[in-house]
Amino acid sequence: MAKLIYVANTSLNGYTEDKDGKFDWTDPSEEYFRFITNLVRAMRTHLLGRRMYESMMVWETDPNLAADSPLTQDFAQIWQAAEKIVYSKTLAAAATRNTQIERNFNPEAIKQLKKTVQHDILIGGPELAAHAFQSGLIDECHLFIIPIIVGGGKSALPDNLRLELELLEERRFGNGVVYLRYRTR
Repeated sequence: MAKLIYVANTSLNGYTEDKDGKFDWTDPSEEYFRFITNLVRAMRTHLLGRRMYESMMVWETDPNLAADSPLTQDFAQIWQAAEKIVYSKTLAAAATRNTQIERNFNPEAIKQLKKTVQHDILIGGPELAAHAFQSGLIDECHLFIIPIIVGGGKSALPDNLRLELELLEERRFGNGVVYLRYRTR
């Protein structure tokens, strides 16, 4: 059975974006970008919230981004090839290939997806991930802790949830980012 894996960049105090909705402080170093590219390479299905999708779709809609380097070209190809399911009540249509829009989060559909795909599934966006956490669907949580404290914003992890985790892997990058990989118990 495929694992549902939440991947998030977060400030040291637990936010994916600051109180103004900015996340420019998450720009990765080359070392970190190479690592995350290899991490998502095997996750050929991506479940995304609307905001995460709109942030990431530039990897298909802006050819200049991919042309920046062989590393960005590799990431763009991986992202474009992934099957994307975007959860949004407001998005009228997808702007990228291999993308379907779902209006509502359906835990049973995710359980079925986990049984039928042959690869692990990435879930991105803290609000969407909160639904999956609350439904007991998250198998692993991959956090990239950015060495910054922001005054508030969007929390990377859901409130009002207690969930025991087992640390499987850790890594420190040269720019001070720390990667933590946890399995849910």
